[in-house]
Amino acid sequence: RWLRQHECVEKLNMHAILSASAGQEQLLTELLVTYAKVPVLIGELISVEIWKHKIFPVLCRLEDFKPRSTFPIYVVLHHEASIINLLETVFFYKEICDSAEDSILDLIDYCHRKLTLLAARSANGQTVTPTELRSEDLASPSSMQKQAETMEFEISLKALSVLRFITDQVESLPLSALTRMLNTHNLPCLLVELVEHCPWSCWEAGKLKKFENGTWHVVPPEDQVKMTKLDGQVWLALLNLLLSPECQRKYHFDGFNKSQLLKLRAFLKDILVDQLPNLVELQRFLSHLAVTEPAPPKKDLVLEQIPVIWDHILKKNAGKWEAIAKHQVKRVFSPTEEELKLQARRWAQTYSLDMIEALAPDKPRCGVCGVEAAKRCSRCRNEWYCTRECQVQHWQKHKVACNLMA
Repeated sequence: RWLRQHECVEKLNMHAILSASAGQEQLLTELLVTYAKVPVLIGELISVEIWKHKIFPVLCRLEDFKPRSTFPIYVVLHHEASIINLLETVFFYKEICDSAEDSILDLIDYCHRKLTLLAARSANGQTVTPTELRSEDLASPSSMQKQAETMEFEISLKALSVLRFITDQVESLPLSALTRMLNTHNLPCLLVELVEHCPWSCWEAGKLKKFENGTWHVVPPEDQVKMTKLDGQVWLALLNLLLSPECQRKYHFDGFNKSQLLKLRAFLKDILVDQLPNLVELQRFLSHLAVTEPAPPKKDLVLEQIPVIWDHILKKNAGKWEAIAKHQVKRVFSPTEEELKLQARRWAQTYSLDMIEALAPDKPRCGVCGVEAAKRCSRCRNEWYCTRECQVQHWQKHKVACNLMA
C-alpha cells in the first residue's frame, strides 16, 4: 500500500516539474486544493522525516540485516525528497498555502528543523558534497547513510524555498503561524545565520564553488558576486518578515535580535542591491532600527494553535522504534527474489526513463568513465555507456541490478 502511495507521489512530483517548466501547473494546484491533499502531503513528509531519525539508524545497526538490495530503503529516503520538491513547486500559489490549514504550523516547524541543521553544519565548517549512487552501492547500508546525508542537504535547500513561499503570505497567515515563525523559532535571526555562513557556497583549492541545480559548480571570478537563487530566497524571506507591518508589531526587537539583524548591513552592498532592488527598503529599515528602540510587542491573551503531527507520531510510537525496525526488516526490506523483481518492474514503470530524461538538465554520462554517453544497456535500459568496451568492462558490477530491472 505504501509503495503505491509513493508511486503516486513520484508521478505527481514529475508532473509538477514538467507542468511548471511549461507554465501549466495551475491544473495540478487546483486538484490538490479541491481534494484537500496538501495536509496529507505534509503529514507524509513529517512521517518519513521521523522514520529517517528513528528507524533508519536502527536498521543500519542491526547485525542480522543483510538485504539482497538496499534499494527499497533508498525509495523510502527518496520519498521525503519527492514530497518537499512537490511542495516547493506548488507552494508558490496562495491557494495552496491557504489549503494547508492547521498543518501549515507543522510545515513551518519542519522547515525550521531543516534550516537549523543547515546553519549548524555550515557554522561548523561542514560541507556536503553530492555522492553519486551506483548500482553496485545498493547492497551497502553504509553507502546509503552517505547518500541520506547528501539528500538531507538538498532537502534542506528545498525547505528554504518552501519557507520563503510561506512568508510571501504573511498577511493572510493565521496568528499562530506568525507567532511560530517570529517568536517560537525566531526565523529572522536564523535567516541571518544563513546569510552569514551561506551553506550553498564553499572555497576549495582556492576556487569558489556554489551549489545549484543539484550539483556543485566552480564559479568563475567574474560571476562570484552574482546572487544565486538560494541567496535570493533568503533575502526575500527576510524582506517579507521584517517589512510587514504585522510582523513588526509581533516581533520582539530586543538587544540580541537587534544586534543580529544589524549584521545584515555589512552584506547590503550596492552590487547586491542592484540585483534585488527591493533590498533598498531593507537598508532603510535597518538604518532606522540602528538608531531607535522599538517597543516590545503587546502580550495579548490568545488561544494559540500548536502543531500536532510530529508530537502525535512520537508519542504513539515511543519505545517501539527498535521493534518497528525489526518488523520492517522482516516484512518490508527482506523481499524474496520474485518480490524484488516485481518491485523493480514497478519502479521502472514509475521512474519512466523518458520522463526522467525530460527532467534531467544534463545529458547522460558513461557509467564507467563519466564522459557523455549515447548508448544504453539494451536489456534494462537503465545504464549508459560511451562505447561497447566500457559496457563489457562494467558488466560484472552491473549484472545484479540489470537482472532485477530487466
